[in-house]
Amino acid sequence: MGIAVARSSTSDVVRNDPLRVLVVDDSVVIRGLISRWIEAEPDLIVVGSLRTGRDAVNQIERIDPDVAILDIEMPDLDGISALPLLLAKKRNLVVIMASTLTRRNAEISLKALSLGASDYVPKPESTREQGAAETFRRDLIEKIRHLGARFRRPAAAVVAPSLAPVAERARDAVARPANLPPTLRPFSATMPRVLLIGSSTGGPQALISLVTEIGPVIDRVPVLITQHMPPTFTTILAEHLARASGRPAHEGVDGELIKPGRIYLAPGGKHMRVARHGAGAAIALDDGPPVNFCRPAVDPLFSSAVGFWQGATLAIVLTGMGSDGSRGGKEIAAAGGSVIAQDEATSVVWGMPGAAANAGICSAVLPLGQIASKLNRLFSGDRS
Repeated sequence: MGIAVARSSTSDVVRNDPLRVLVVDDSVVIRGLISRWIEAEPDLIVVGSLRTGRDAVNQIERIDPDVAILDIEMPDLDGISALPLLLAKKRNLVVIMASTLTRRNAEISLKALSLGASDYVPKPESTREQGAAETFRRDLIEKIRHLGARFRRPAAAVVAPSLAPVAERARDAVARPANLPPTLRPFSATMPRVLLIGSSTGGPQALISLVTEIGPVIDRVPVLITQHMPPTFTTILAEHLARASGRPAHEGVDGELIKPGRIYLAPGGKHMRVARHGAGAAIALDDGPPVNFCRPAVDPLFSSAVGFWQGATLAIVLTGMGSDGSRGGKEIAAAGGSVIAQDEATSVVWGMPGAAANAGICSAVLPLGQIASKLNRLFSGDRS
């Protein structure tokens, strides 16, 4: 799956006019609801409200939106069929797929990401439920705003980290903003005994790309992942991770022992933590309050894991909005473990990895394509 390039910050936005949003959904109720939410935001404007994918394809050049909200199930031409036609007419269009929480729609949404969609947003079964509607509204507006800013920013400066030897700096060329701390933390001298990964927007593509290349690492240690995703979507993602890695991957089950050679994914709607079980470690799930507006959240996983593995903990913070993972990452670094963040240039949104990088807790800030090789070297004994 390809990784789209985007930025999360709006500090150096080039254009100040409102983001132009197209809403495509066969439900007049949903179109009206989404349009009202968008129009209530001062930096967003609805430039079209259409019923079918065919209408969108026929009118995309005239409407010229920055962002399209594209329903999956529509008459005449559905969302997954319309997606490549829309991108063919406007290559830099940001497309956010919208779908209800069914297995079929989860599969289609993940497929859409591989075809060029920027992200997805699950629609609640009923917008009459205040909590569900508010979550949908907040997630949708946040994604429109952050993803829509992607083509309005100049490229980030390229700066090399100062700790690594010259040869490794050439391999691990790091793209980062000028305000990042001038030095990175040394990697832990302890061989990692677990690999933790946190991700959000853009995460499914990044995760699949990463696990494809780290088979030897997975064989050595357990891999625990929290991806911000609703139920059903995490079930499908776990299946994709298993196929991509060639290793067992599944949603974590409360109480199961954590073993090397396996990938454990936090199930949608539940936080996944690490609990002590005799001399070993086990999965602990709970449906407690959201953390950083998310459930599952990355911080509970990171914080609980460092309590068991201490300085033998290695964490990766991949693309995503917000700052989830930063607090837990600080605990990992304080305990002597190591944190790697994805760089800005290859992140769909540089919120989560940017927060970790700017907190000064990282031992490396790397392009996605270089993280796997770094992990393979670290787990082979290279501590630099």
